[in-house]
Amino acid sequence: MRSLCGNLCGTPLNTCFAAILCLLPISILSLDNGLALTPPMGWMTWERFGCTTDCNRHPDNCVSEDLVMQHADILAQPEWYSLGYRYVNIDDCWANRERDSRGKLVPDTMRFPKGMAWLADYVHRKGLKLGTYNDMGTKTCGGYPGECGDKNCTFEKSYMKLDAETYAAWGVDSLKMDGCNSVHTH
Repeated sequence: MRSLCGNLCGTPLNTCFAAILCLLPISILSLDNGLALTPPMGWMTWERFGCTTDCNRHPDNCVSEDLVMQHADILAQPEWYSLGYRYVNIDDCWANRERDSRGKLVPDTMRFPKGMAWLADYVHRKGLKLGTYNDMGTKTCGGYPGECGDKNCTFEKSYMKLDAETYAAWGVDSLKMDGCNSVHTH
């Protein structure tokens, strides 16, 4: 044992013994509650469709309610669902270019005519979760309304609370937060 420890661990002997114990198979304690059996897995509009918003010119590649529904239908199929795929995520370019008169985000009414709450219900009926996107700047990477009301993203001029309430009211399950058009100080 002394020569093995000398080669692997050096001296003293107790240092080598501690290292060998760490290499032994040790059972890992974890909660057995069914949560996070896989990492959050799903599909995101940005992966293939980016910020394609002209549904007249690109009807099959446009970020829209129809596109999200088609991909929810795909992920609900046993070959995807059984592997743990649960999230249908709408990345940038889903909103109107401006907030409404109350400062709320509004989905583009031409591309999401039934609204986000309806779309979340559709996705949830498939056993899936709906995710969406925003940005810690004044605008998203695609130029849509961001979380900040000014370039310094002061809390007083932030839309974070209002947007969180809006996402919750719609039934959105997750949010991807980007960092375009932001001051990276907080």
